[in-house]
Amino acid sequence: MTAILQRLTQVRRDEAAPVLASALAFFFILTALMVLRPARDALGMQRGIEAVRWLFVGTAVVTLAVNPVFGLLVSRLRRLAFIDATYLFFAASLLGFYALLVMAPAAVGETSGMVFFVWYSVFNLFATMVFWGLMADRFSLDQGKRLFGVIAAGGSLGAIAGPWLASELAKPLGTPALLLVSVVSLALAMVAMRVVGRGRVAEPDAAEAAGTAGTAHKNEERAVIGGSAWEGMRAVFGSTYLSGVAVYVLTLTVVATFIYFTRLQMVAAAGDGLDARTTLFARIDLFTQIATLVLQALIAGRLMQHVGVPFTLALLPITAALGFLGLALTASLATLVLFQAAFSAVQRAFTRPARETLFTVVSRADKYKSKAFIDTFVYRGGDVVGAQVEGMLGRLGTGLAALISVSVPLAVAWAALGVWLGRRQERLAVQRSVPARAGTEPALPLEPQPEPS
Repeated sequence: MTAILQRLTQVRRDEAAPVLASALAFFFILTALMVLRPARDALGMQRGIEAVRWLFVGTAVVTLAVNPVFGLLVSRLRRLAFIDATYLFFAASLLGFYALLVMAPAAVGETSGMVFFVWYSVFNLFATMVFWGLMADRFSLDQGKRLFGVIAAGGSLGAIAGPWLASELAKPLGTPALLLVSVVSLALAMVAMRVVGRGRVAEPDAAEAAGTAGTAHKNEERAVIGGSAWEGMRAVFGSTYLSGVAVYVLTLTVVATFIYFTRLQMVAAAGDGLDARTTLFARIDLFTQIATLVLQALIAGRLMQHVGVPFTLALLPITAALGFLGLALTASLATLVLFQAAFSAVQRAFTRPARETLFTVVSRADKYKSKAFIDTFVYRGGDVVGAQVEGMLGRLGTGLAALISVSVPLAVAWAALGVWLGRRQERLAVQRSVPARAGTEPALPLEPQPEPS
């Protein structure tokens, strides 16, 4: 049975323990997030769709303000220390919200609901960003291609467990109890991440090539990354590779926001029968999660290994272009539901693991600082741009046709960028492997080299 599992997932025997710990950590992180998501959505929608657009703006502003604080933690603390500090802060915040809900329920209104919406959105980004930063730090590029899909499957299980727990526990225990469930889940995630962070996860040939690997690893664990709080932001604008990753993430979120608000507008325009459609969307989401889980566990690693990261990164833009063309032909709610399900499944199963491998070839500082800037502020900036552009097109009366005319060319350029990033990553990986083949450790930090003119 173990041999069959290893063949299906491409996990080697010596990698089983760290991969299991990583998948468990992601499971608990997504459980902590998704058990709170129903409450976030209910509180955020109290003032309508237009209020959600401005909540996106507020979230982007807060993530920009928090980034230098996180950068300062990364600069001053050891890796496991700043990871623990991040999750402990969010756990303490949850306890604060719990105390408010229990001790002063009358104070919970539209304003506190908006605060929770923004806080949750920041929590969502930083919790997953820190996790994937650790994954990019502990696994090599080749391992990432094989293993990140399997690890991401743990998150998909958590994304299923979270809503299930919320539906089962909210009525008998009350909504405030869900916050405590999230705190416990975060604590379990921290334990699993410490197991991953303290173990050495390296390719067998690399470990054999470096005779001082064990000593180097101990020094690495005690080392502080250093640098300034704003270093990650400057690195993104100073590197063509990191800038490309930022533009890729920005485009992804713009397109995803287009789809999200198109769905809201179509449901709002449908009139009667919203309860039935809500049930349909819930079922579609469940089927999407199951499909994503299968794709992540069994196909994602093989896809990246056989067709490469460039094509894998281009797969989601191709899906987006085909989906918007389908909407242009039918403009129906059923088409949109199928489009969103396909987009979400491809994004979670293939694009996210492939995108995280992009950070395996950069310095440790960039794995945490630059990644934090890209995965939080740039990500939420894409939400803001997408929401405002979609709203502007709606106010101009051009509607879905104009949105499609913008989205399809954008998806084509996005696919080209994905191919370029994948090929640039391959060249950076070769640069990093040269000192390893010579029997020495690669010098860190290793910054991405500029493209030749």
